[in-house]
This record gives sequence, C-alpha cells and structure tokens, in this order.
Amino acid sequence: MDKWGPLIDPNNEYFGQLWQRIADGFQATLTAAALAVVASLLCGTLLAMARLQLKAMARRRYVGLPTAAALLLRALTVALDWISRIFVEVFRGLPVVITIVFVWLGLPAAGVDLGNLLWYLVLGLVLYNTVVIAEILRSGMEGLPSGQREAADAVGLSTGQTIRMILLPQAFRIMLPALISQLVVVLKDTSLGFIIGYEEILRVTSQIVQFLNNQIQMYVVVGAIYILVNYALSKLAGYVQHRLARGRRARNLNGGGAAPEPAVAPEVAAVPAEPTDRA
Repeated sequence: MDKWGPLIDPNNEYFGQLWQRIADGFQATLTAAALAVVASLLCGTLLAMARLQLKAMARRRYVGLPTAAALLLRALTVALDWISRIFVEVFRGLPVVITIVFVWLGLPAAGVDLGNLLWYLVLGLVLYNTVVIAEILRSGMEGLPSGQREAADAVGLSTGQTIRMILLPQAFRIMLPALISQLVVVLKDTSLGFIIGYEEILRVTSQIVQFLNNQIQMYVVVGAIYILVNYALSKLAGYVQHRLARGRRARNLNGGGAAPEPAVAPEVAAVPAEPTDRA
C-alpha cells in the first residue's frame, strides 16, 4: 500500500502533487501529439498530391513549346520527382527516435534554434509521419479506377483539379482506417520526447518513479492512460467510418434506387460536355 497509496489514497501526502504532475505530463503529450497530427496531415496531403502531379507531368511531351524549353521542363520534373522519392525513402526508413535526435542536435549545430523542446519533438514526428501519410494517400488515389481520371480528362479538368476534387476526397474516405491508425502511432511516439528532455507523461513518470520507487504501479497507470486514449481514437475512427457509409447509403436511397452518380465533384457537373461526334 505504501507504493499504491500516492496513486489511490486521497489522504496520502503525495496524492495531489502526483496527479497534478501526471496531468501536466499528459497535457504536454496531447499538445505535442495534436500539433504533430495536424502538421503531418497537412504536409502529408500536400506531398501526396505533389508526387501524383509530378508523376503525371513526367509523362507530358509539352507539345507546342520549343524543344529546349520542353527538355528543361521534363528535366526539372524528373529531378523534383526523384527528390520527393529520396525524401520519402530516407524519412520512412529512419527510426523515429533517430529523426527526433537528428533534429534536436542538427538544427542547433546549423544555427537554427527552435527554443522550446516541444518544437524539436513535433518536427521530428512530422518528418516521419508526413511521408507515411503521404504514401497512404498516394496509394489510395492510385488504387482508384482509371475511369475516374479518364472522365475528368474528358470534361477538361487539369491534373491538379482531378487530384484535388475527385481523387483526394475518395482516398481520404477509403484510407480512413489506416490514417486513424497512423494518428494513434503519432500519439504513442510522443513518448520518445523523454530522450531530448521534453517533459511528456513518460518522462514525468520516470521522475516520479525515482522519487517514490514505485515503478510497477506508475507504469501500470500510465499504460492504462495510453490504452484508454488509443481505444477512444479507434472507436472514433469506427464511428466516422460508419457515418460516412450510412451517408452514402442514404444518398443512394434518396435517388430512388438508381445507380449511384459518378464520384466527381460538383464543379465537374458544371462543365459543358463535349459533343458526341468530337469524343
């Protein structure tokens, strides 16, 4: 009881201080996780769109441009495509802990001081999770039926419009379970912040353990906190997916049982169709 007392006995002299420290550490964990999740989703989406755009541009012949300009544009496209591939392979292949330490030690050595340890942790997490989320979305967009792109080309949409209005929304819906799983990974990876001294919940726990010498009790409680939060995120993913599926079924029923409309954005419908004899 002398080891469990500070955690479960309100009359214990350490009870209030201990749970305040746990709350502070958990708040720091959620702050880092929230910033990393938002930035990773944004950067990962942009990277996935850029990679798909570069892949499409690499197939263009630039008819109508001077030969030198066409060759220059193709060379630039190929170079950017290879840079994006190298970026993805490097940060996807590195362990997250090495990325975080590299940011923590490398940026100050290069003269860049982010100040708060929070930003080093967030940047390290963003670099890794950006490429993972980008590959999830890219594979989702490339896995869609080719008829989607052909229909968009037929009504005159550019590659960027096709990606933004047609492919990306469907990829988000299809790959939602994988995206939520990756966001859970982001939350758990914030525990690596203890390596650089960031006082998230795991580092706070280690400090408490050094003072109270109750390793098993403290790590059981912290483990239970992580399990509850990740379980809540998993249930949220299931709820969102269920809502999306129910919304699609409701739209189909409202259409009188007719075949579902093509998955194109409303802007596509506004574009006048080409005459049949010109198709």
